[in-house]
Amino acid sequence: MKKIFIALLIGIIAGIIDAIPMVIMDLSWYATLSAFMHWVVLGLIIPFVSWKIPDWLKGLLLAELFAIPTAIYIFPIEAESIPVILLSSALLGTLVGWSGRKFVVSGGFSTS
Repeated sequence: MKKIFIALLIGIIAGIIDAIPMVIMDLSWYATLSAFMHWVVLGLIIPFVSWKIPDWLKGLLLAELFAIPTAIYIFPIEAESIPVILLSSALLGTLVGWSGRKFVVSGGFSTS
């Protein structure tokens, strides 16, 4: 249960990081909440996928794969946003993959 809580916390942090620019740009609350929840879910998924590749790369690949539906939906509405979506997915996915390995899989928090 502790690992799930830490993974959830990683996702919430990533969601906040992604949502801050959206709030600043005064985007709709639906778009902002959608992006936030996207990262909460990815925070719960990425650390528990066991691909035999480096964890940062696993995070990057999964984040980009999960960004594809959003990119398809956004394309006819605002195609110029797609590079930003893919770049933020790459950066945050890499961080979620790395932090998932450090804090969820390896138990990086030490109480001693």
